Amino acid sequence: MISSKIGEIAALTTAICWAVMGMFFESAGKRVGSLAVNFIRLVFGFLFISIFTYFVRGHFFPVDATLHNWTWLSISGAIGFFLGDLFLFQAYIEIGTRISLLILASSPPLTALLGFIFLKEKVSILGVLGMFVTFLGIALVILSKDTGERKFKFTHSIKGLIYAFLGAIGQSVGTIFSKVGMNGYNAFASTQIRIISGFFSFVILFLFLNRWSDLKEALKDKRAMILIAVGAILGPFLGVSLQLISLQYTTAGVSATIISIMPIIIIPFSIIIYKEKITAKEILGAVLSVLGVGVLFLI
Repeated sequence: MISSKIGEIAALTTAICWAVMGMFFESAGKRVGSLAVNFIRLVFGFLFISIFTYFVRGHFFPVDATLHNWTWLSISGAIGFFLGDLFLFQAYIEIGTRISLLILASSPPLTALLGFIFLKEKVSILGVLGMFVTFLGIALVILSKDTGERKFKFTHSIKGLIYAFLGAIGQSVGTIFSKVGMNGYNAFASTQIRIISGFFSFVILFLFLNRWSDLKEALKDKRAMILIAVGAILGPFLGVSLQLISLQYTTAGVSATIISIMPIIIIPFSIIIYKEKITAKEILGAVLSVLGVGVLFLI
Protein backbone atom coordinates (compact mmCIF):
# COMPACT_ATOMS: atom_id res chain seq x y z
CA MET A 1 0.00 0.00 0.00
CA ILE A 2 2.77 2.44 0.95
CA SER A 3 4.79 1.61 -2.18
CA SER A 4 1.69 2.20 -4.33
CA LYS A 5 1.23 5.64 -2.74
CA ILE A 6 4.86 6.46 -3.51
CA GLY A 7 4.20 5.63 -7.15
CA GLU A 8 1.05 7.73 -7.27
CA ILE A 9 2.70 10.73 -5.59
CA ALA A 10 5.66 10.44 -7.98
CA ALA A 11 3.28 10.39 -10.96
CA LEU A 12 1.41 13.47 -9.71
CA THR A 13 4.67 15.34 -9.14
CA THR A 14 5.78 14.32 -12.63
CA ALA A 15 2.62 15.84 -14.10
CA ILE A 16 3.24 19.14 -12.29
CA CYS A 17 6.92 19.23 -13.29
CA TRP A 18 6.17 18.55 -16.96
CA ALA A 19 3.34 21.06 -17.13
CA VAL A 20 5.52 23.87 -15.76
CA MET A 21 8.54 22.66 -17.75
CA GLY A 22 6.60 23.06 -20.99
CA MET A 23 6.10 26.77 -20.33
CA PHE A 24 9.82 27.34 -19.73
CA PHE A 25 10.81 25.45 -22.87
CA GLU A 26 8.12 27.17 -24.92
CA SER A 27 9.50 30.58 -23.92
CA ALA A 28 13.09 29.51 -24.57
CA GLY A 29 12.19 27.90 -27.90
CA LYS A 30 10.58 31.10 -29.16
CA ARG A 31 13.87 32.89 -28.44
CA VAL A 32 16.48 30.45 -29.74
CA GLY A 33 14.62 27.63 -31.56
CA SER A 34 13.50 24.18 -30.45
CA LEU A 35 16.61 22.33 -31.68
CA ALA A 36 18.95 24.38 -29.51
CA VAL A 37 16.62 24.05 -26.52
CA ASN A 38 16.47 20.27 -26.93
CA PHE A 39 20.25 19.93 -27.09
CA ILE A 40 21.13 22.29 -24.23
CA ARG A 41 18.45 20.98 -21.85
CA LEU A 42 19.90 17.46 -22.16
CA VAL A 43 23.36 18.76 -21.20
CA PHE A 44 21.90 20.57 -18.19
CA GLY A 45 19.72 17.59 -17.31
CA PHE A 46 22.64 15.16 -17.40
CA LEU A 47 24.79 17.46 -15.27
CA PHE A 48 22.10 17.92 -12.60
CA ILE A 49 21.20 14.26 -12.39
CA SER A 50 24.83 13.11 -12.41
CA ILE A 51 25.70 15.33 -9.46
CA PHE A 52 22.67 13.97 -7.64
CA THR A 53 23.52 10.32 -8.33
CA TYR A 54 27.14 10.90 -7.25
CA PHE A 55 26.05 11.98 -3.77
CA VAL A 56 23.17 9.49 -3.47
CA ARG A 57 24.58 6.42 -5.21
CA GLY A 58 28.33 7.10 -5.23
CA HIS A 59 28.41 6.99 -9.05
CA PHE A 60 28.64 10.02 -11.33
CA PHE A 61 28.12 7.71 -14.32
CA PRO A 62 25.83 4.62 -14.52
CA VAL A 63 28.78 2.19 -14.44
CA ASP A 64 26.75 -0.48 -12.62
CA ALA A 65 24.14 -0.79 -15.38
CA THR A 66 23.90 -4.10 -17.20
CA LEU A 67 23.99 -4.61 -20.96
CA HIS A 68 20.23 -5.17 -20.76
CA ASN A 69 19.78 -1.77 -19.08
CA TRP A 70 22.01 0.02 -21.57
CA THR A 71 20.41 -1.58 -24.63
CA TRP A 72 16.74 -0.99 -23.88
CA LEU A 73 17.12 2.34 -22.09
CA SER A 74 19.27 3.65 -24.95
CA ILE A 75 16.51 2.73 -27.40
CA SER A 76 14.03 4.43 -25.08
CA GLY A 77 16.17 7.58 -24.97
CA ALA A 78 16.57 7.71 -28.74
CA ILE A 79 12.82 7.40 -29.23
CA GLY A 80 11.60 9.48 -26.28
CA PHE A 81 14.25 12.14 -25.65
CA PHE A 82 15.23 12.51 -29.31
CA LEU A 83 12.39 11.74 -31.73
CA GLY A 84 9.45 12.37 -29.41
CA ASP A 85 10.79 15.58 -27.89
CA LEU A 86 12.08 16.80 -31.26
CA PHE A 87 8.46 17.07 -32.40
CA LEU A 88 6.96 18.01 -29.02
CA PHE A 89 9.26 21.00 -28.49
CA GLN A 90 8.44 22.34 -31.94
CA ALA A 91 4.76 21.89 -31.10
CA TYR A 92 5.30 24.09 -28.02
CA ILE A 93 6.34 26.88 -30.38
CA GLU A 94 3.68 26.22 -33.02
CA ILE A 95 0.56 25.76 -30.87
CA GLY A 96 1.66 26.53 -27.29
CA THR A 97 2.18 24.42 -24.19
CA ARG A 98 -1.49 24.00 -23.20
CA ILE A 99 -2.67 22.49 -26.49
CA SER A 100 0.51 20.42 -26.83
CA LEU A 101 -0.06 18.89 -23.38
CA LEU A 102 -3.70 18.24 -24.23
CA ILE A 103 -2.66 16.22 -27.27
CA LEU A 104 0.00 14.51 -25.17
CA ALA A 105 -2.90 13.02 -23.18
CA SER A 106 -3.40 10.77 -26.21
CA SER A 107 -0.14 8.98 -25.33
CA PRO A 108 -1.71 6.37 -22.98
CA PRO A 109 -4.47 5.38 -25.44
CA LEU A 110 -1.90 5.27 -28.23
CA THR A 111 0.26 2.99 -26.08
CA ALA A 112 -2.68 0.64 -25.55
CA LEU A 113 -3.54 0.75 -29.25
CA LEU A 114 0.04 -0.03 -30.30
CA GLY A 115 0.09 -2.90 -27.82
CA PHE A 116 -3.10 -4.29 -29.34
CA ILE A 117 -1.78 -4.03 -32.92
CA PHE A 118 1.82 -5.18 -32.49
CA LEU A 119 1.88 -7.15 -29.25
CA LYS A 120 -1.60 -8.71 -29.50
CA GLU A 121 -2.50 -7.31 -26.08
CA LYS A 122 -6.17 -7.36 -25.16
CA VAL A 123 -8.20 -4.19 -24.83
CA SER A 124 -11.58 -4.43 -23.08
CA ILE A 125 -14.77 -2.77 -24.28
CA LEU A 126 -14.34 -0.21 -21.48
CA GLY A 127 -10.79 0.33 -22.69
CA VAL A 128 -12.06 1.14 -26.16
CA LEU A 129 -14.59 3.50 -24.58
CA GLY A 130 -11.77 5.20 -22.68
CA MET A 131 -9.81 5.72 -25.90
CA PHE A 132 -12.89 7.21 -27.54
CA VAL A 133 -13.53 9.61 -24.64
CA THR A 134 -9.91 10.79 -24.63
CA PHE A 135 -9.85 11.48 -28.35
CA LEU A 136 -13.31 13.07 -28.11
CA GLY A 137 -11.98 15.48 -25.48
CA ILE A 138 -9.02 16.38 -27.69
CA ALA A 139 -11.24 16.79 -30.76
CA LEU A 140 -13.57 19.06 -28.80
CA VAL A 141 -10.70 21.52 -28.34
CA ILE A 142 -8.87 21.33 -31.68
CA LEU A 143 -11.95 21.20 -33.95
CA SER A 144 -14.74 23.70 -34.45
CA LYS A 145 -17.68 24.29 -36.80
CA ASP A 146 -19.40 27.60 -37.37
CA THR A 147 -23.18 27.74 -37.42
CA GLY A 148 -24.50 26.66 -40.79
CA GLU A 149 -21.27 24.99 -41.91
CA ARG A 150 -21.06 21.26 -42.61
CA LYS A 151 -17.32 20.81 -42.32
CA PHE A 152 -15.19 20.97 -39.19
CA LYS A 153 -12.02 23.06 -39.17
CA PHE A 154 -8.93 23.01 -37.00
CA THR A 155 -8.64 25.76 -34.41
CA HIS A 156 -4.84 25.60 -34.36
CA SER A 157 -1.94 25.09 -36.77
CA ILE A 158 -2.25 21.67 -38.43
CA LYS A 159 1.53 21.39 -38.55
CA GLY A 160 1.74 22.06 -34.82
CA LEU A 161 -0.98 19.51 -34.06
CA ILE A 162 0.84 16.86 -36.11
CA TYR A 163 4.07 17.62 -34.26
CA ALA A 164 2.29 17.21 -30.92
CA PHE A 165 0.75 13.87 -31.95
CA LEU A 166 4.15 12.61 -33.12
CA GLY A 167 5.55 13.69 -29.76
CA ALA A 168 2.83 11.69 -28.01
CA ILE A 169 3.68 8.61 -30.07
CA GLY A 170 7.36 9.02 -29.20
CA GLN A 171 6.57 9.21 -25.51
CA SER A 172 4.33 6.12 -25.72
CA VAL A 173 6.97 3.96 -27.36
CA GLY A 174 9.75 5.39 -25.18
CA THR A 175 7.82 4.55 -22.01
CA ILE A 176 7.40 0.94 -23.08
CA PHE A 177 11.13 0.54 -23.68
CA SER A 178 11.88 2.27 -20.34
CA LYS A 179 9.72 -0.23 -18.46
CA VAL A 180 11.57 -3.10 -20.13
CA GLY A 181 15.01 -1.56 -19.73
CA MET A 182 14.86 -0.60 -16.05
CA ASN A 183 14.20 -4.13 -14.80
CA GLY A 184 14.64 -3.00 -11.17
CA TYR A 185 17.57 -0.66 -11.93
CA ASN A 186 17.81 2.75 -10.24
CA ALA A 187 15.39 5.28 -11.77
CA PHE A 188 17.81 8.22 -11.77
CA ALA A 189 20.64 6.17 -13.29
CA SER A 190 18.15 4.89 -15.89
CA THR A 191 17.37 8.49 -16.78
CA GLN A 192 21.10 9.14 -17.21
CA ILE A 193 21.29 6.41 -19.83
CA ARG A 194 18.25 7.74 -21.65
CA ILE A 195 19.72 11.27 -21.64
CA ILE A 196 23.05 10.01 -22.99
CA SER A 197 21.26 8.25 -25.84
CA GLY A 198 19.16 11.33 -26.60
CA PHE A 199 22.23 13.58 -26.46
CA PHE A 200 24.23 11.58 -29.01
CA SER A 201 21.16 11.36 -31.24
CA PHE A 202 21.00 15.16 -31.30
CA VAL A 203 24.77 15.39 -31.92
CA ILE A 204 24.28 13.28 -35.05
CA LEU A 205 21.36 15.48 -36.13
CA PHE A 206 23.36 18.69 -35.61
CA LEU A 207 26.26 17.22 -37.62
CA PHE A 208 23.88 16.25 -40.41
CA LEU A 209 22.09 19.61 -40.52
CA ASN A 210 25.21 21.66 -39.66
CA ARG A 211 23.25 23.80 -37.19
CA TRP A 212 26.07 24.50 -34.72
CA SER A 213 25.75 28.24 -35.35
CA ASP A 214 22.22 28.13 -33.88
CA LEU A 215 23.65 26.50 -30.78
CA LYS A 216 26.33 29.17 -30.41
CA GLU A 217 23.75 31.94 -30.67
CA ALA A 218 21.57 30.23 -28.07
CA LEU A 219 24.46 30.05 -25.61
CA LYS A 220 24.81 33.84 -25.85
CA ASP A 221 21.18 34.42 -24.84
CA LYS A 222 21.32 34.59 -21.03
CA ARG A 223 17.55 34.64 -20.53
CA ALA A 224 17.09 31.61 -22.75
CA MET A 225 19.83 29.77 -20.86
CA ILE A 226 18.10 30.44 -17.53
CA LEU A 227 14.77 29.24 -18.93
CA ILE A 228 16.41 26.08 -20.30
CA ALA A 229 18.26 25.40 -17.04
CA VAL A 230 15.07 25.62 -14.95
CA GLY A 231 13.19 23.55 -17.52
CA ALA A 232 15.96 20.93 -17.43
CA ILE A 233 15.63 20.62 -13.66
CA LEU A 234 11.88 20.12 -13.96
CA GLY A 235 12.02 17.87 -17.04
CA PRO A 236 15.02 15.60 -17.74
CA PHE A 237 16.08 15.63 -14.07
CA LEU A 238 13.05 15.62 -11.76
CA GLY A 239 10.15 14.87 -14.10
CA VAL A 240 11.55 11.91 -16.03
CA SER A 241 13.20 10.40 -12.96
CA LEU A 242 9.97 10.68 -10.97
CA GLN A 243 8.11 9.06 -13.87
CA LEU A 244 10.46 6.08 -13.70
CA ILE A 245 10.05 5.92 -9.90
CA SER A 246 6.31 5.89 -10.46
CA LEU A 247 6.66 2.97 -12.90
CA GLN A 248 8.66 1.07 -10.28
CA TYR A 249 6.10 1.50 -7.48
CA THR A 250 2.78 1.35 -9.32
CA THR A 251 1.30 -0.02 -12.52
CA ALA A 252 1.95 1.65 -15.87
CA GLY A 253 -1.79 2.33 -16.18
CA VAL A 254 -2.10 4.18 -12.87
CA SER A 255 1.09 6.13 -13.59
CA ALA A 256 -0.07 7.10 -17.09
CA THR A 257 -3.50 8.13 -15.84
CA ILE A 258 -2.19 10.44 -13.13
CA ILE A 259 0.45 11.98 -15.40
CA SER A 260 -2.20 12.61 -18.05
CA ILE A 261 -3.83 15.33 -15.89
CA MET A 262 -1.28 17.81 -17.30
CA PRO A 263 -3.88 19.45 -19.60
CA ILE A 264 -5.88 20.36 -16.47
CA ILE A 265 -2.88 21.42 -14.38
CA ILE A 266 -1.72 23.81 -17.11
CA ILE A 267 -5.03 25.71 -17.34
CA PRO A 268 -4.54 28.03 -14.31
CA PHE A 269 -0.98 28.82 -15.45
CA SER A 270 -2.23 29.65 -18.95
CA ILE A 271 -4.84 32.03 -17.54
CA ILE A 272 -2.56 33.74 -15.02
CA ILE A 273 0.75 33.85 -16.93
CA TYR A 274 -0.24 33.93 -20.60
CA LYS A 275 -3.57 35.73 -20.03
CA GLU A 276 -5.28 33.18 -22.27
CA LYS A 277 -9.05 33.28 -22.55
CA ILE A 278 -10.03 29.65 -22.12
CA THR A 279 -13.57 28.64 -23.06
CA ALA A 280 -15.81 26.20 -21.22
CA LYS A 281 -15.52 23.88 -24.23
CA GLU A 282 -11.74 23.78 -23.85
CA ILE A 283 -11.96 23.01 -20.13
CA LEU A 284 -14.52 20.26 -20.85
CA GLY A 285 -12.21 18.84 -23.52
CA ALA A 286 -9.27 18.71 -21.11
CA VAL A 287 -11.38 16.98 -18.43
CA LEU A 288 -12.74 14.44 -20.93
CA SER A 289 -9.24 13.62 -22.18
CA VAL A 290 -8.14 12.76 -18.64
CA LEU A 291 -11.35 10.85 -17.81
CA GLY A 292 -10.82 8.75 -20.92
CA VAL A 293 -7.36 7.71 -19.75
CA GLY A 294 -8.82 6.81 -16.37
CA VAL A 295 -11.51 4.62 -17.97
CA LEU A 296 -8.90 2.99 -20.21
CA PHE A 297 -6.57 1.92 -17.41
CA LEU A 298 -8.38 2.03 -14.10
CA ILE A 299 -11.86 0.57 -14.66
